[in-house]
Amino acid sequence: MGELIEFPSNGSTGSGWLATPASGSGPGVIVIQEWWGLVDHIKDVCERFAGEGFVALAPDLYRGEVAREPDGAGKLMMAMALDRAARDMSGAVDALALRSTGSGIGVVGYCMGGGLALALGTQRPDRVKAVAPYYGAIPWPDLQPDYTRLTGAVQGHYAELDDWAGPEMARALETQLRDLGKQAEVYVYPGTQHAFFNDTRPEVYDPAASAEAWGRTVSFFRTSLS
Repeated sequence: MGELIEFPSNGSTGSGWLATPASGSGPGVIVIQEWWGLVDHIKDVCERFAGEGFVALAPDLYRGEVAREPDGAGKLMMAMALDRAARDMSGAVDALALRSTGSGIGVVGYCMGGGLALALGTQRPDRVKAVAPYYGAIPWPDLQPDYTRLTGAVQGHYAELDDWAGPEMARALETQLRDLGKQAEVYVYPGTQHAFFNDTRPEVYDPAASAEAWGRTVSFFRTSLS
């Protein structure tokens, strides 16, 4: 089982859920929360990565707060201090680098976290070598990534029936990155809805698409971080 750890965050202290494989070490993956916060589902995703041989760390970007209803989640997301979140994510990258092996760090994020994963890839190109956004968009006008700084590969996972981060946006992202000479591949899963990977939300969860996306992500990280 994983554990809650603390780590330096540019003069402050961040925290997050750390899951370590049975082997004791492996390539590192940062897991970035949905708008709900650091809930059990995100901790479980860390455990699943540990089961695949990765060291996984999910920084707590809401600093202990979680939401159970969409209204509350939306308020937490829009009230989040972006500069502090950026420092916490960067601190998490450094903390994970001390605990993992391989040539770099992978980042996966879901919903809000998908957008933040892309941003982190541009903020820490020195360490982030693979980014896997799941139906990620960036709702903050002040946080538009400078993709010219990206050094890692991107593998995106998006839902066909998503009103927030739909196929057109996903394809535009893929085109934008490729036009900049970046390695990018985007998958759109037919018949799926936003948050199709979240198995705690039966109204949108898609087991088949989730399994396919998971297999692709694990393979992508193994290849990129070896």
